[in-house]
Amino acid sequence: MEWKEIAGNWVLVPRHPVGIVHFLGGAFVATAPQLTYRWLLEQLGKEYAVVATPFVNTLDHAAIAQTVLNSFDQAIAELHDRALLRRRYLPTYGLGHSMGCKLHLLIGSLFDVERAGNILISYNNYAARDAIPLVQQFTPTFAVEFTPSPVETTNLVRDRYRVRRNLLIRFTNDTIDQSTALHQLLQQRFPEMVTLQTLPGSHTTPLGQDVSWQTGMNFTPFDAMGQWFKQEIYRDLNQLKRTIVLWLNPFSHVSNLSNR
Repeated sequence: MEWKEIAGNWVLVPRHPVGIVHFLGGAFVATAPQLTYRWLLEQLGKEYAVVATPFVNTLDHAAIAQTVLNSFDQAIAELHDRALLRRRYLPTYGLGHSMGCKLHLLIGSLFDVERAGNILISYNNYAARDAIPLVQQFTPTFAVEFTPSPVETTNLVRDRYRVRRNLLIRFTNDTIDQSTALHQLLQQRFPEMVTLQTLPGSHTTPLGQDVSWQTGMNFTPFDAMGQWFKQEIYRDLNQLKRTIVLWLNPFSHVSNLSNR
């Protein structure tokens, strides 16, 4: 299974996908999601068609949301035209990390989309001056802010967000996460349809890769440290993967996405 570039998206399609995952990454790592989030996306790509849409961050987040949605729709249409997706209907899930969460929330609030659910990892909704500390140094005499602003985003989600089923994931060592506030907001809109899970890891855990560590002829303390480092990274990644897969299909025994 290899990545394909389709309509500006990076796509993985297994032989018999059971659903579609539209992935949007964090602000400064979203330009090459097939590389920065490779391990996690390739694990999901064993059963789900994964469409990872790159984007370049600007202050206009609503415009980015519209652009990535249009790009995703074009990719799905082309996948059907190429017969890479043979079933006309498959459930579609949004998967976002950091800023990607905000974009999926905007997509679900501003546009008429059909989503079986959204998975929002490490959500944050900071003002521009907090998210981009240097911005005020370059434009100190102007009020620079994202569109929509954090308050406007919260109001949009509260009043117009349409995706009923949501999984929110936060990590134990993530000081910029705002998932708890989002959970309270979504619970008011869709009681009993929103789940918040706290997992071991940090804000960068979804970016982790499986580290190949080959020991030499003699197992040294350095090798032991390398194996421990790999186990720590791999453990958090696997737990994140298992949490996502179980939520996507609670009745699956995760046979094809089991630990390796």
